[in-house]
Amino acid sequence: MIELTVDAAGLARSRFAVSPLHEAAATLLPWGLRPGPEAEPWVARARRVLRRARLPLLTELALDGGGYVPDFLSPHPSGPSPTLEEELEQVRATPPERVLGELEVLRDGRPGNGLAGAELPSAVRRAMARGGAFVARQAADEMRRYWDLAFAPHWEAAKAVLDAEVDRCAGVLARHGAAVLFNSLHQGIRWDDGTLRVDSRFTVALPVPMLVVVPSLVSAGPGVAVDPTRGGRRPPMLVHPVRGPAIAKSLAPAARSAEMASLLGPTRAGLLTALAQPASTTQLAARHFLSPATVSYHLGVLHRAGLVARARSGRSVLYRRTPEGSRLAGNGWTH
Repeated sequence: MIELTVDAAGLARSRFAVSPLHEAAATLLPWGLRPGPEAEPWVARARRVLRRARLPLLTELALDGGGYVPDFLSPHPSGPSPTLEEELEQVRATPPERVLGELEVLRDGRPGNGLAGAELPSAVRRAMARGGAFVARQAADEMRRYWDLAFAPHWEAAKAVLDAEVDRCAGVLARHGAAVLFNSLHQGIRWDDGTLRVDSRFTVALPVPMLVVVPSLVSAGPGVAVDPTRGGRRPPMLVHPVRGPAIAKSLAPAARSAEMASLLGPTRAGLLTALAQPASTTQLAARHFLSPATVSYHLGVLHRAGLVARARSGRSVLYRRTPEGSRLAGNGWTH
């Protein structure tokens, strides 16, 4: 059980935030292997990317069971809706001593709080030998690639759901107060007489100056990120899962129809479906785990058939569906 005592001034300072980097880092926790049904298409795909892409630091920090993922990978949001680039810059700017301190927590654990230590993986040890600043830079670079491969296609829809949850919470707070709000977040979160209690296998009890409340589509249950370093001063981040039937619909990738797959072949049908938003050959290759040459060949077939168009954007060539391609891929398909 985690118990956080917050006074009236602390409640007044508390705030909500939507964090793209937190959603990516949350897939490194055990529920990344066992996602809830609403988040499954997104989270399951993220773990496949993690296994196949060259992300040595993130791969070795990801958990299959219990343990600890260093908090510098998902820093406290600096505002209500930080961009990914802003949060990655926070990771890069993490003080080296904090990076090494959190990795020491990973190694030594916090037995008094129920956190066991673990042997540091080889890639982590090698990075640590080059210093905390190097670890922070490598982590930020890997998180950027991880995001591009696994999260970027889904974020617009996901952020809309998370923003709507913040709006809901603001309405509850305004109409009913903080106690009703916190008790509405999740059955594992309870507010009573100035103390917030969160179900957890860890044991923590401390007064806190404020809370940063972060809704999450990835998290399977409530959680609290408490500063793990000795003498740390960061306020805790309370994470609560967002669930609902509309979420699965908003996050689920568009399904190619059996008829379209039969007509075009499964690979070309999948690419045409994915082009609801413009994308380059490289982006499509990464998302579908195909070689760029294979994607280029199939896009050429779709282009000659008048189903996709292409245009240069900076150094890249972006493909998009034509109206004919959209009719075939969407509701315009007829038997």
